[in-house]
Amino acid sequence: MGITASSIACQSELTDFDADRLLLDWPGTSLLIFTSIGCASCRWARQMLPDMALPVARLCWIDAANSGGLVERYEVFHLPALFVVRDGQFFGALHSRLSTAELNAAIGAALANSPEELP
Repeated sequence: MGITASSIACQSELTDFDADRLLLDWPGTSLLIFTSIGCASCRWARQMLPDMALPVARLCWIDAANSGGLVERYEVFHLPALFVVRDGQFFGALHSRLSTAELNAAIGAALANSPEELP
């Protein structure tokens, strides 16, 4: 269950303390995004992703510098790093450029895979 509006109204800042509980409880598709303030691509993502028409219910931002446990569990090696979670199930990392068309294709491909448990 996703939305394709002109912008994504629901955004959350997640931490090591609340990410698992919230991602397991939230219905619909969440785009989990690891960023860092010192990363130019991350700043661009924070500015542009909320206005993209993506098939997700919410954007979930994680500050990689302050979330070591999540960074390790999700095996984040580059920033920004994007992952898809739907209805508490993990659908993997997205490997695409940060354009609406490429992200929509990557999200669709991820959701076509078999889900796994959250890392």
